[in-house]
Amino acid sequence: MEAPRDFTEGESASGNRPGESHHTSSSASIPCRVEVRRGQLDPHVSPLSLSLSLSDSTDYGKSFHDISHRINNTFIKEEFGVSVGPGSSVILTADTPVVDNPGGIIFTSADAGATFKLIQLPFHLDQPITYHFLNPDYLVALSIDGGLWLSLDFGAKWTKVHDGSCFLVAAVEADERGDLVLKGTRDLGKSFATIHEDIYSFGYIGAFLFFSVMEDSVRDSLVRASIHVSVHYQGDTFSRALLPSASTEQFYSILDGDVDMLFMHVDNPGDTYFGTMYTSDDRGILFSRSLERHLFDGHRKSDFTNITSLRGVYLTNKLDEDGRIRSVISFNRGGMWRQLNKPENVDCGEQIKKCNLHIHGEHSRNNMIVPMLALSEPSAIGLVIAHGTVGDSLSSSQHPDVFVSSDGGYSWRGTLRGPHHYSILDSGGLVVAVEAQRGGQVRTIKFSTDEGQCWKSYNFTEQPFFFAGLASEPGTKAMNVSVWGFRPEEDGQPMWVTVTIDFQSLITRECNKRDYEEWLAHSTEGGDAGRKGCVLGVKETYRRLKKQSVCRNGKGFAVSKKQSPCLCTRDDYLCDYSYYRHTNTSECVRQPNAANKTLEVCLDGEEDELLTAGYRKVPSDKCEGGFTPQLAVQTVVRPCGAKPSPSPLVLILVCAGAGAITHTHTHTHTRALHLLLSAPSRS
Repeated sequence: MEAPRDFTEGESASGNRPGESHHTSSSASIPCRVEVRRGQLDPHVSPLSLSLSLSDSTDYGKSFHDISHRINNTFIKEEFGVSVGPGSSVILTADTPVVDNPGGIIFTSADAGATFKLIQLPFHLDQPITYHFLNPDYLVALSIDGGLWLSLDFGAKWTKVHDGSCFLVAAVEADERGDLVLKGTRDLGKSFATIHEDIYSFGYIGAFLFFSVMEDSVRDSLVRASIHVSVHYQGDTFSRALLPSASTEQFYSILDGDVDMLFMHVDNPGDTYFGTMYTSDDRGILFSRSLERHLFDGHRKSDFTNITSLRGVYLTNKLDEDGRIRSVISFNRGGMWRQLNKPENVDCGEQIKKCNLHIHGEHSRNNMIVPMLALSEPSAIGLVIAHGTVGDSLSSSQHPDVFVSSDGGYSWRGTLRGPHHYSILDSGGLVVAVEAQRGGQVRTIKFSTDEGQCWKSYNFTEQPFFFAGLASEPGTKAMNVSVWGFRPEEDGQPMWVTVTIDFQSLITRECNKRDYEEWLAHSTEGGDAGRKGCVLGVKETYRRLKKQSVCRNGKGFAVSKKQSPCLCTRDDYLCDYSYYRHTNTSECVRQPNAANKTLEVCLDGEEDELLTAGYRKVPSDKCEGGFTPQLAVQTVVRPCGAKPSPSPLVLILVCAGAGAITHTHTHTHTRALHLLLSAPSRS
């Protein structure tokens, strides 16, 4: 079978689109090395009826078996009937009528559905049961009357720990925000203590808990929101984040977070569809400007993307002053941003003065321009797959194509024409794609064993069907993928179909040492040879699969890397609070409205006097020696709040009581609830 039409070397991005045929010989520089012979790939077609029976598969979707008898042929709720937790934990929620039943029914399984245990609940569920993220025995549930219930034995026994009329914070109406009360418990719900009132929103990400609170501004007599943060999931003391306050017409959005850093978007006043991105210190309190005019569309969707296949890489879009959307990428956790390089096999044409790659994100997916966002996986080192256009800016009129990077976003290559659904398998050793057909039916899957440099097509079914999705085992280590969708039947009812394709029968050889090579990350571009590859203070050398090797990484594959420290430079530092990086230099300059070098702020229950030279090291940066700012001193002075308590936090929630008073009006509210579980100590 011949390869589908690929991008040719030096092809113009504004040139003619390829025809409908997908069997034209590829002109890619590397020839295809995999041939599909009849019978090698044996797709397993499984029809899935729309009845309410329960089926499972133990062979990656090749076959399904009716297991309804394991739950006494009970009907399962449509909205949140199946809840999969850590390990092999599964909870099924029965579709039980509320009338004449004191409580609902769940079926719990600790062996991935091989056996189930029926449990009669003393309440009816209003939302999916929440698992503890480490211990699946700890469960939290909300009842339809707003009660909060806790189980410590995988649902066998339940205790009501909070009463009222509750629902998740995500569902709070706009006029109820600002009336919420943050509460916490350290004794498994036996008692609750109020942490803060007038809460507007609450959440957690990475190692940080946070809430926003509405306050009366002395400066302009307006009601404004501010962010308060607690690190390491403790919740003992929340410190106010040093960020610009936001009016009721503006918003904060936490874009991403991990154990030692937050990315925060602060909306600009008015309907501008952009704002400013900030990055935090390791406490989530001191923030510095990272990117101006960061795009945030009218649906409050951001294109911000963490490229998980290479440390420190983030991708997003900005709305420039000329009204055009342009993509930018950072290789050092938001320290500096720049436009993406032009793909090596695509030209813009003479009429385009600035030729760069621009990536479609959530804004484009929300407008149905592309079916998928950029894809990367931690086990597929350096690999990024994304939809984009090449030119001066992101174009909605220019048809999006698929582009691939093998070095974490430094260089790109056009790989597939038109929008596609794609998936990474075998830790990056195999990539599959199905062309997006609006209203059309599919029968062909494309696959590549060299990170998209060459593609082969395979017709997986004689009867095409309407595409609904690609599914593979989480973790990208599987060698099989399921294509699922539906066919219209003669009686007008759709028949759901899943086709599972196992590539182990095609790629049969296990990889050996000769199939791998050492690759120095962040070394694509030139520069000082001594600092080549230095990002966030270290050089990282990975062992990864050679593109010309056609073999299986296998499920036992683990990412292998070696690290060596680098000397510090200004690039290893962010500009501190009230400082910004001067245009075209790496020097941090004090903002004109900042009065002096001393800043007093309440941190962790103490008032700190912060003296700064304008630089702070990027969180997780491991550089040694080299550039060191002269003034980087903290002196602790007066206490200004409650001291942190060493006792472990088990659960915190947000609620709003009846008759709550807002800044602008008084009325009766239902209660809102958001909860977080952290592990209590076992005795």
